[in-house]
Amino acid sequence: MRLFVPAVLAGLACALMGASPAAAAAVFVELNPSTVRAGDEFALRASCDDNLKSATVRGGPVGSVTVEPEFGFLTATVRVPADTEPGDYPVTLTCPEGGGATAVLHVVAKVEPSRGPATGGGGTAPGPTGPLLIGGGLALTLAGLVLGAVSLRRRRVG
Repeated sequence: MRLFVPAVLAGLACALMGASPAAAAAVFVELNPSTVRAGDEFALRASCDDNLKSATVRGGPVGSVTVEPEFGFLTATVRVPADTEPGDYPVTLTCPEGGGATAVLHVVAKVEPSRGPATGGGGTAPGPTGPLLIGGGLALTLAGLVLGAVSLRRRRVG
């Protein structure tokens, strides 16, 4: 209990003095997803000290993009040109106040999937086995019910 009071007082002092770890990380740029195929879109989400003003994001295949204020962040949706070579491209945010941040966009080759292995269509067993399996299952269920009734009857009589 004695340690609790000084810890609370220290926390209050930090809060009142404005020492906030969030303030140090106020400028950032995020790419979602950060790995895309050539020709696909990705979302930019950024933050500057003042998110009420537009900022500029530049880099690699996307050129220059203006991120606009939306829901407390700076956002934009960008399409990577289809002829972009695979590789890693730095994307840099430039804030109006002069700050900035950098992220890396990973562009991968656009590859069409190949056909899967030829393993059959699921019905490769010879002959119509469905009705036989259903009939066999019903016969086993009926045999189980008959045996259960016979065993209950023997207990009562004997």
